[in-house]
Amino acid sequence: MPQIAAVATWTFGQTAVRTALPLLRQGQAALDAALAGAQAVEDDPAVHSVGYGGIANSIGTVSLDACVMDGRTLNCGGVAGVENIRHVAALAKRVMERTPHVLLVGEGARLFAVQQGFPLDTLHTPESVAQWYKGRPRPAQPPRLGPGHDTVTVLTLDQKGSLGGVCSTSGLAYKMPGRVGDSPLIGSGLYVDDTAGAAGATGVGEEIIRIGGSFFVVEQMRAGRTPQEACEAAARKVNAVATRRGVHPAQVAFLALDVKGRIGAACTADTNFQYAVNREEKVELRKAPEIVVNPR
Repeated sequence: MPQIAAVATWTFGQTAVRTALPLLRQGQAALDAALAGAQAVEDDPAVHSVGYGGIANSIGTVSLDACVMDGRTLNCGGVAGVENIRHVAALAKRVMERTPHVLLVGEGARLFAVQQGFPLDTLHTPESVAQWYKGRPRPAQPPRLGPGHDTVTVLTLDQKGSLGGVCSTSGLAYKMPGRVGDSPLIGSGLYVDDTAGAAGATGVGEEIIRIGGSFFVVEQMRAGRTPQEACEAAARKVNAVATRRGVHPAQVAFLALDVKGRIGAACTADTNFQYAVNREEKVELRKAPEIVVNPR
């Protein structure tokens, strides 16, 4: 029997892996356990970059993105730009299970949620509104990237040796209305395949999308690299693309898990990426190595 495992991004990933691992020990499927872990973070109002209490966009609206993927079948689903629905990761799973589509967005995704029995909810909290007012852009200011892009990505390995993954976020604080990052996009924010491995990403989604980040990590594992080597290769690629574009590498990070239970993580410079690991009911918070641009 493989060693079950749950890993998740950032310090609040500890909440996710503490929720997920007992379910894996009970024999639940990897995707179901990962979803439960992500949902625990979505429900936490203290986390201002995921779910309830997320920092709003430039006009004060909280819109959420999420996706899920099953490593055994490659079934997947995502939602983007969803307002007034708290559990968007669960909604993404409904897209996977009950529609012929992979991605629903905006009002269509919200209508589907209501049809599926999801309650409409306010996503603001007094704290998140106060934080938005403190840093909100003024009308004369050009669009800018605000703080708060700490996506929760949860990767799990179950008793049958299958992988599952979930990614959920409220996106960049003060983003333009309609902006979609990597988190709901299969292959960018998340990719899971039992024949190679699972990977997820967090950080500035535009940079992750440019390299197809999570798919890139999984394909590096397919080619024989360890999860750690694969994540480091992805961070180096982000650096290389930034150099080609003449910009400073954005803050991004990658997390990976394979069917042997091996874990990898890496990030670009100044990201300070921490991730949570839970094996045998022992939660660890680890710091990923930073991959800097090679000096010329």
